[in-house]
Amino acid sequence: MSGSNRKDYVWRNPLSVWGTSTDNEKVASIHVPDPRDVWDESLGYKVATSKVGRLKHYIIWPTHGGRVWNRLRWWPTRRNLLHIKGQYNRKTLAAEKKIVDRRPIYWAICLLIIALGPFFFPASMMNTLMTAGAIFGVFAAINVCWTLVIGTASIFSLATYAVVGTAGFITSWLSIKYGIPWYLLPFIGSGVGLVFGAAIAIPALRLDGFYYALLTLGLNELCRVFFTTSKEFGSASGGLYGASTFVNDKWEPMTQSMVTYYASFALLIAALFLFRLINGKRLGRVLRMAPEKREAFAAACGVDYKRARVTIFVVTSIALGFIGGFYSAQYRGIAFSIFGFDTVLLGLAMLAIGGIGKAEGAILGTLIVVFLDKVLLELGPIRHFMIGAMMLAAVLFLNNGYFGIKQQFNAWRDKKRGEWRSSRSEKGGEALPEEATEIDDKDELYFRRFDKLQRDYLKGLVTPQIIDEHRTQPLGQHSEALERVLLYFRRAKMEDKYALHRAGPNGPYKIIAFSGERGVSPRLVDDREYVTLDEAYHGVFMRRVHDLMES
Repeated sequence: MSGSNRKDYVWRNPLSVWGTSTDNEKVASIHVPDPRDVWDESLGYKVATSKVGRLKHYIIWPTHGGRVWNRLRWWPTRRNLLHIKGQYNRKTLAAEKKIVDRRPIYWAICLLIIALGPFFFPASMMNTLMTAGAIFGVFAAINVCWTLVIGTASIFSLATYAVVGTAGFITSWLSIKYGIPWYLLPFIGSGVGLVFGAAIAIPALRLDGFYYALLTLGLNELCRVFFTTSKEFGSASGGLYGASTFVNDKWEPMTQSMVTYYASFALLIAALFLFRLINGKRLGRVLRMAPEKREAFAAACGVDYKRARVTIFVVTSIALGFIGGFYSAQYRGIAFSIFGFDTVLLGLAMLAIGGIGKAEGAILGTLIVVFLDKVLLELGPIRHFMIGAMMLAAVLFLNNGYFGIKQQFNAWRDKKRGEWRSSRSEKGGEALPEEATEIDDKDELYFRRFDKLQRDYLKGLVTPQIIDEHRTQPLGQHSEALERVLLYFRRAKMEDKYALHRAGPNGPYKIIAFSGERGVSPRLVDDREYVTLDEAYHGVFMRRVHDLMES
């Protein structure tokens, strides 16, 4: 009824044409608002909601139905180029393909940017950026191997730079003393890494965690003392220089920088292939079954995690030895700073900033630290404080470096989403948009929404006037407001519907509730007894009013 007609509204008894006990054609009633006002005010939720079905964005493109299951594979393996899922759209019935894992695309874009970087470097900083780029490639390759040891194998080794340095010094010494060409130095370094890795892998069978870190740190310091005090390895010159190199001295300086840059880039690509070969294959899967603090369970399941860890450690030591030989061949030798404690700490900062256990984290951390340390030289010592601050922030506030921000944000968002759901107490039994996808019968959604809005409307009709009216006259003709409330109570479902139980021929009466199941007796609501039938009717009415107001 429109607002202009409400003042002329008169409640007439619709049952008076059949005759009533009170013979009242008109009944005095409180003001009854228009039920449509509640619907107009409840068109949306009072809290922010999101569209159903838009939980994650995927790149989806149409395809022919016959090619839904076709895949491009890495020759000669059966591995797919991209993790693509073929499906039929349930709404349009059209064949579709979507990329489930987009990381290979991001990898390809980032590596392409690194490869094309020298063509876009500013001329004023070309030399600095090319030098930093070559250093970045070598240290990123080292850190990718190191994250295999710490992240995949869960061996907290600090002897990574000891392996690289030892291989570098021995190959440089062999090249200088016996004239071994540069192309053999990485392979000789691999042999040194194999011996070195096998020697320090044995304690890993008995030690772990803090004690193994102390052991490897002491080993790194022992190597530093040995090489810095040895005349054969250049104690007087701060390092060993003069090894064979693939960088020709007769080339232009820019050509030499370009060669070292792309050689380091190729070394990084090789390290990434090694990471993929170990972490994505059987060894990686075996060790993911035996994470820290669950080793006993893995061993009980028959997982030989110790053998897998030692295998990874030896393989990465060979790779680190190869990098040591490559380092000597690229820089014509090696300096004692490779064993320095600051070098080890910077390496740890690279892993902590990017995230331990991820190749992308090792590369991102290396990029940040090398950029601050080698490019922003004009900042002075404060750049080391910046590296320390970034490392501290990553350790304090992030679970797994800056590359773990997305995962941490998703976990935080899911937590807040659960809190928001639980805080929507005003829904009153109405289905939330998130719940609607889990209900097959969509009529149930409309009924629950209708019932909720009707209860909101009836709550406004429950006043002391209609309660007193029902107390004085439980049966008979009522006002419009009370009649609307009673009609809602009468159509309630049988489950937990209130009724009266008469103990004797003339009372007293008790309130019971039906179970709603055939053969199951109703339950007694409470022990209160009502002497008269009208008093019992009013008792049931008050219980229903209480349930209505609490819903």
